[in-house]
Amino acid sequence: MDEKKTTPLLDELEAGEWPSFVTQLKQAAKKSKMAAGLVQQLEASYEEKIGHWKHGGIVGVKGYGGGVVGRYSDDPERFPDCREFHTLRVNQVAGFFYSTKKLRELADVWDKYGTGLYNLHGSTGDIILLGTDTQNVQPCFDALSEIGFDLGGSGGALRTPSCCVGMARCEKACIDSMDINHNLTLHYQNEMHRPAWPYKFKIKISACPNDCAASTARSDLAIVGLWRDTIEIDQDAVREYVANGFKLEENVLRRCPTWALDWDAENKELKVKAEDCTHCMHCINAMPKAIRIGKERGAAIMIGGKAPVVKGANIGWVLVPFMKMEAPYTELKEIIDRVTDYWAEHGKNRERVGELIDRVGYATFLKAIGLEPVPQMVTAPRANPYIFWSAEEVEKRG
Repeated sequence: MDEKKTTPLLDELEAGEWPSFVTQLKQAAKKSKMAAGLVQQLEASYEEKIGHWKHGGIVGVKGYGGGVVGRYSDDPERFPDCREFHTLRVNQVAGFFYSTKKLRELADVWDKYGTGLYNLHGSTGDIILLGTDTQNVQPCFDALSEIGFDLGGSGGALRTPSCCVGMARCEKACIDSMDINHNLTLHYQNEMHRPAWPYKFKIKISACPNDCAASTARSDLAIVGLWRDTIEIDQDAVREYVANGFKLEENVLRRCPTWALDWDAENKELKVKAEDCTHCMHCINAMPKAIRIGKERGAAIMIGGKAPVVKGANIGWVLVPFMKMEAPYTELKEIIDRVTDYWAEHGKNRERVGELIDRVGYATFLKAIGLEPVPQMVTAPRANPYIFWSAEEVEKRG
């Protein structure tokens, strides 16, 4: 980066106690002319209060229609070093598990063909490689393939499936989220790499209702692990919690959304009304030594979650209340195929599948994909997942 060119506005973002992305940009600028150009263009954007990027559509590689997002400066004469600044979306490993050896190989490729700037991981889940030019896109892809990486989805395609760590690290996991993620990724290669749908379609997998992948709010089709029978209660462990001063009523009973739990003080026994349990996970999270997930495990399939674009943000609602999750996940794939086939035929341009369902009605949609309506398929409450409380409201609600 040219030290004579100052960046007073970006410098302000480095002030304070928190790390700033500007510091990393400046470090990359010492080795990459393109990154140095990015720093200057970004400073101009803050100064002039206008973004200086224009979207260039899909810049492809041989055989693929997606995975590379074209991006160009809208003022290439002033910022020639970042005239082109394409982004590669690289398919991440399920659960985000990497060896240091593999990350070093990835870094070597990106230092050779790009700016050395990353976003690990973007909201899509992908490894985002920020900034390369058109002539380096194909050789970068070839080098990534040689070390075992592939491109993810972009455009009107299946976006790269993403999941939580599931059974790899979590005792609450009801399904093997990583295996499902890997299996779906391999099965739907064509749908990821060759955009043919009205808009993007995201699949995210959480191994339990804690939903650590935030699948219900961030994906068109969410797979959420749960159990169909009753939670398991270790009564001796419950008594130990109570004996040690744990406030059972305050911390658990009153916070159960359906009052499904009851404490028999005389017999010192915690009872559950299984038919009222909504699998919210609160009691299990609060008393992990005493309460565990049930034994009959599978997943709920939810549809229609998304952030705002054409229509406001929505949380997905139930499509299949319970499905066994056993490899090769044939039943799951059949549902996905029926959903996407109907959407591909009837969806408008840039219309997400949830917006299509809102337009045609849930009854029409269910009939088209061959599912019978069941009580769990309620469309309300189904609201904007981005909820903000003022300080006064928080204090009032205590």
